[in-house]
Amino acid sequence: MSVLEANEKSIKITSEIILAGGVVVYPTETVYGLGCDPAIDYAAKRICDLKGRDNKPLPLIASDIESVKKVVKMNPTANLLAEKFWPGPLMLILPSRVVYSKWINQGTNTLGIRITSHPVAKHLTELSGGVIVSTSANLSGLESAISAQQASQIFGKKVDMVLDGGVSKVTHSSTVLDLSQEKPQILRAGPISRSQISEVIKNL
Repeated sequence: MSVLEANEKSIKITSEIILAGGVVVYPTETVYGLGCDPAIDYAAKRICDLKGRDNKPLPLIASDIESVKKVVKMNPTANLLAEKFWPGPLMLILPSRVVYSKWINQGTNTLGIRITSHPVAKHLTELSGGVIVSTSANLSGLESAISAQQASQIFGKKVDMVLDGGVSKVTHSSTVLDLSQEKPQILRAGPISRSQISEVIKNL
């Protein structure tokens, strides 16, 4: 496992690791993330094993709205929220367009996805096919890493690369909003508040 300062060269190397089936740690606009190619089953399983969990879906980040629309079915509410809050720390749960392994969706027909606003995460995602796994870099139930050093202490040589993008400015994970049901529901509070969301959609 290597720890590299996030720059053009190291981001390219890390994207190649992802596309080859590796697992990496990288900075996001919230906490550090664990990532892989969601289409590679054994890589997704490896992330679940690393975190010590196997019953929660793995969230995704995308580099742009076109990539989002390839994997989930957007609806009018999602479009409104995307226009207001993306790129940014709002994860939307939407019906899936693609079939991933159980390690990604845990048998559901939905996916959690957002467009990242972090320049390193965005560029890494662009170079890795447009969509990658983005689950918090932690052991299940414990604090998430907010620096490359913390991530290295947690995972050691169990990951293939750690991109160092400095210390996280926001130290809690993204807001998660389920839009797959008739009534939108916040599943996890985060940087985007209920009141901010309610200004865009009225039936929360």
